[in-house]
Amino acid sequence: MKNQWTLNKTHALFKKPFFDLMFQAQEQHRKHFDPNQIQISTLLSIKTGACPEDCKYCPQSSRYKTNIKKEKLLEIDQIVNAAKQAKSSGSTRFCMGAAWKNPKEKDMPYLKMIIKKIKSMGMETCMTLGMLSDSQAKTLADAGLDFYNHNLDTSSSFYNNIVTTRTYQERLNTLKNIRNAGMKVCSGGIIGLGEKIQDRMELLMELSNLNFPPESVPINLLVKVSGTPMEKNIDTDPFDFIRVIAVARIMMPKSYIRLSAGRYSMNDQTQAMCFMAGANSIFYGCKLLTSKNPEKEKDMILFKKLNLNAEIKKNLNPQKNKNYNLFNEIKINQNQYYKASK
Repeated sequence: MKNQWTLNKTHALFKKPFFDLMFQAQEQHRKHFDPNQIQISTLLSIKTGACPEDCKYCPQSSRYKTNIKKEKLLEIDQIVNAAKQAKSSGSTRFCMGAAWKNPKEKDMPYLKMIIKKIKSMGMETCMTLGMLSDSQAKTLADAGLDFYNHNLDTSSSFYNNIVTTRTYQERLNTLKNIRNAGMKVCSGGIIGLGEKIQDRMELLMELSNLNFPPESVPINLLVKVSGTPMEKNIDTDPFDFIRVIAVARIMMPKSYIRLSAGRYSMNDQTQAMCFMAGANSIFYGCKLLTSKNPEKEKDMILFKKLNLNAEIKKNLNPQKNKNYNLFNEIKINQNQYYKASK
């Protein structure tokens, strides 16, 4: 039986001296991943604004007066061209988000077409479209969707302070539907919502104690947007954020921990500490749905300073890539872990 993370065990991690925690996180990271490799994904908003949800951090909610321009579902050529640009820049996964509470049945054939087009380019695909029914999850999986993102955001006890238009259990049900359909799960949370440390602990416990943890765990730093109820939230101390990354790495050692929204406001040193704490995935490109993200050139400069290899998957020829065997060994071991967890 899988070892369950309890509140006491999780609290003990959060209370560890900072450098002891970083050391433990590094040990786990190096056990399961190449510490000098980072996976990069690109995120595109394929339908922007006018969302009926009331997520208090989100500028795309129709309930708040923000400067977001509403856009209908993008044409397929626009999406494919964006995917081509992402691939040429080194992204290995193309993620697409739509500001919906859930997709409508009339949209499913179009979504299937998009997935197949991007898959034919040799990229991994991910979508975040809101809640999914069991049948919708199966439809997307049959079309070849690799990942589905559906964040828990925060702890179940703090959740109603953030969202009231869908329940925490509905989010968990969507994760279950994604997994049952055979897709990989991308699910994480947001730091800086006004939550307490215990809420952060409970969020990580919820994720790590799923039947098997998400393959991808995005940890977001709140982006404070004018017009949303959280525009004046207190800034999160960088070391508190880094601590969350480290604890996530220890609690979910075989998952990719993604340093997601909020990187634009982080300096190089904070990002470097996050990578040292076990983050090994980022969103790449100047925009995350509607939020600013570091320019690609700036990321490349940082990767060079840190000797991070973000191009390992661009060439899978073992004669040309000395890290090929190590990379595949990691992927094989990870796949075996998730299969065994079933």
